[in-house]
Amino acid sequence: MAKKSAVEKNNRRMRKVAARSARREALRAMARDKNLSMEERFAASCKLAQEPRDSARIRVRNRCMVTGRPRGYYRKLKMSRIALRDLASFGQVPGVVKSSW
Repeated sequence: MAKKSAVEKNNRRMRKVAARSARREALRAMARDKNLSMEERFAASCKLAQEPRDSARIRVRNRCMVTGRPRGYYRKLKMSRIALRDLASFGQVPGVVKSSW
Protein backbone atom coordinates (compact mmCIF):
# COMPACT_ATOMS: atom_id res chain seq x y z
CA MET A 1 0.00 0.00 0.00
CA ALA A 2 1.37 3.38 -0.97
CA LYS A 3 1.65 6.25 1.48
CA LYS A 4 -1.64 8.03 1.85
CA SER A 5 0.08 11.40 1.46
CA ALA A 6 1.52 10.42 -1.93
CA VAL A 7 -1.87 9.25 -3.18
CA GLU A 8 -3.57 12.43 -1.93
CA LYS A 9 -0.89 14.62 -3.50
CA ASN A 10 -1.50 12.90 -6.83
CA ASN A 11 -5.27 13.33 -6.47
CA ARG A 12 -4.77 17.03 -5.74
CA ARG A 13 -2.66 17.32 -8.90
CA MET A 14 -5.37 15.62 -10.95
CA ARG A 15 -7.98 18.10 -9.69
CA LYS A 16 -5.68 21.04 -10.46
CA VAL A 17 -4.99 19.73 -13.98
CA ALA A 18 -8.72 19.35 -14.64
CA ALA A 19 -9.45 22.87 -13.40
CA ARG A 20 -6.72 24.62 -15.39
CA SER A 21 -6.34 22.52 -18.54
CA ALA A 22 -8.38 24.84 -20.80
CA ARG A 23 -6.38 27.93 -19.78
CA ARG A 24 -3.05 26.14 -20.20
CA GLU A 25 -4.05 24.80 -23.61
CA ALA A 26 -5.06 28.27 -24.80
CA LEU A 27 -1.75 29.75 -23.63
CA ARG A 28 0.21 26.94 -25.28
CA ALA A 29 -1.65 27.49 -28.55
CA MET A 30 -0.87 31.22 -28.44
CA ALA A 31 2.81 30.56 -27.67
CA ARG A 32 3.08 28.21 -30.68
CA ASP A 33 1.09 30.35 -33.13
CA LYS A 34 3.52 31.66 -35.77
CA ASN A 35 0.98 34.25 -36.99
CA LEU A 36 1.16 36.23 -33.74
CA SER A 37 3.90 38.77 -33.10
CA MET A 38 6.96 37.77 -31.12
CA GLU A 39 5.89 39.96 -28.18
CA GLU A 40 2.45 38.32 -27.93
CA ARG A 41 3.97 34.85 -28.11
CA PHE A 42 6.52 35.74 -25.44
CA ALA A 43 3.79 37.18 -23.21
CA ALA A 44 1.78 33.95 -23.55
CA SER A 45 4.88 31.95 -22.73
CA CYS A 46 5.48 34.06 -19.61
CA LYS A 47 1.87 33.62 -18.48
CA LEU A 48 2.21 29.88 -19.00
CA ALA A 49 5.32 29.89 -16.82
CA GLN A 50 3.35 31.74 -14.12
CA GLU A 51 0.83 28.89 -13.89
CA PRO A 52 1.29 26.46 -10.98
CA ARG A 53 3.58 23.55 -11.80
CA ASP A 54 1.07 21.01 -10.53
CA SER A 55 -1.45 22.14 -13.14
CA ALA A 56 0.70 20.52 -15.85
CA ARG A 57 -0.62 17.16 -17.06
CA ILE A 58 2.86 15.62 -17.02
CA ARG A 59 3.06 15.95 -13.21
CA VAL A 60 0.26 13.42 -12.64
CA ARG A 61 1.50 9.92 -11.89
CA ASN A 62 -0.46 6.83 -12.92
CA ARG A 63 -1.29 4.96 -9.73
CA CYS A 64 -3.19 1.78 -8.96
CA MET A 65 -6.79 2.50 -7.92
CA VAL A 66 -6.70 -0.41 -5.46
CA THR A 67 -3.35 0.01 -3.70
CA GLY A 68 -1.91 3.31 -4.92
CA ARG A 69 1.21 1.58 -6.26
CA PRO A 70 2.99 3.75 -8.88
CA ARG A 71 4.93 1.00 -10.68
CA GLY A 72 3.72 -1.91 -12.81
CA TYR A 73 0.56 -0.04 -13.82
CA TYR A 74 -1.85 -1.29 -16.50
CA ARG A 75 -3.57 1.72 -18.07
CA LYS A 76 -6.51 -0.23 -19.43
CA LEU A 77 -7.39 -1.65 -16.01
CA LYS A 78 -6.11 1.27 -13.89
CA MET A 79 -4.40 -1.09 -11.47
CA SER A 80 -1.00 -2.52 -10.75
CA ARG A 81 0.17 -5.96 -11.77
CA ILE A 82 0.07 -7.18 -8.17
CA ALA A 83 -3.51 -6.02 -7.54
CA LEU A 84 -4.54 -7.50 -10.89
CA ARG A 85 -3.08 -10.87 -9.97
CA ASP A 86 -4.75 -10.90 -6.56
CA LEU A 87 -8.16 -9.97 -7.93
CA ALA A 88 -7.82 -12.39 -10.86
CA SER A 89 -6.97 -15.23 -8.49
CA PHE A 90 -10.27 -14.68 -6.71
CA GLY A 91 -12.14 -14.43 -10.03
CA GLN A 92 -13.10 -10.78 -9.59
CA VAL A 93 -11.68 -9.55 -12.93
CA PRO A 94 -13.98 -10.56 -15.81
CA GLY A 95 -12.35 -12.31 -18.73
CA VAL A 96 -9.16 -13.27 -16.88
CA VAL A 97 -8.53 -16.97 -16.39
CA LYS A 98 -5.75 -18.40 -14.25
CA SER A 99 -3.43 -20.61 -16.22
CA SER A 100 -0.80 -23.14 -15.16
CA TRP A 101 1.55 -25.34 -17.12
